[in-house]
Amino acid sequence: MAALVIAEHDNASIKGATLNTVTAALQCGAEVHVLVAGHHAGAAAAAAAQIAGVTKVLHIESAGFAQGLAENLAAQVVAISAGYGHLLFPATAAGKNVAPRVAALLDVGQISDATKVVSADTFERPIYAGNAIATVQSIDSIKVITVRTTGFDAAAATGGSAAVEVLPAVADSGHSSFLGSEIARNDRPELTAAKIIVSGGRAMGSSEKFNEVLTPLADKLGAAMGASRAAVDAGYAPNDWQVGQTGKIVAPTLYVACGISGAIQHLAGMKDSKVIVAINKDAEAPIFSVADYGLEADLFAAVPELVAAL
Repeated sequence: MAALVIAEHDNASIKGATLNTVTAALQCGAEVHVLVAGHHAGAAAAAAAQIAGVTKVLHIESAGFAQGLAENLAAQVVAISAGYGHLLFPATAAGKNVAPRVAALLDVGQISDATKVVSADTFERPIYAGNAIATVQSIDSIKVITVRTTGFDAAAATGGSAAVEVLPAVADSGHSSFLGSEIARNDRPELTAAKIIVSGGRAMGSSEKFNEVLTPLADKLGAAMGASRAAVDAGYAPNDWQVGQTGKIVAPTLYVACGISGAIQHLAGMKDSKVIVAINKDAEAPIFSVADYGLEADLFAAVPELVAAL
């Protein structure tokens, strides 16, 4: 049976998390289809058709999908789910909003945060903040899975030539409506897609110091900026910068942790980074246990020196 990936998109382009989810779907050993449900989303459907490994794109248009309301999208996924053995969502805020609704409507269990496909019915997922890995086998006829994108390489965004099939949309559920949004604009790379991240912790002391010390380093490296939960809770950084179990899961090529002690919930969000650099004056800080390079120093002196050297 085919696997269906529910694309995350902005009606104009496909978001990177979808590419990682396609890779997971391909490892399920099935033909891979992609659902693009949106409003004026023809460009996104065309982009999905170019993803390597995808054999069919299901394009569904409706004003009810314009803002990605979970109730409408879940009803649409359930309506076309017959014939699919796997329904895969990126484990993003949007995917985690829709997948449980789909699983409930289909009366099946959900496999959350899959990091490895062992076989078509068996998957690995982290538990206890990543301190243990559970192997989960599902006997459900339809497997609803959220995919932790850091566990899979992204499929090539070009090279495919999938057919695009236009399907009718289900009626608007009427259970919710979109009133508005306040979106933070940032010229830096999006945190979960960034190749380099400069992150700060509670040791930064204030939002002013956070920006004064770390912004020049991020500018030099062309990096996104992140923060520990302690820094966010203290008001040093905005909530959408939070990295960790209760924030965003990242796996950049380079992660620079400044003044971050390395609480287990933070490590759960960044320990899959390819290279981890830690700057902390506490030699016993847990962050050094996962760092590839550690510098025991006062960050307020070391970071400006690093910026000058760059």
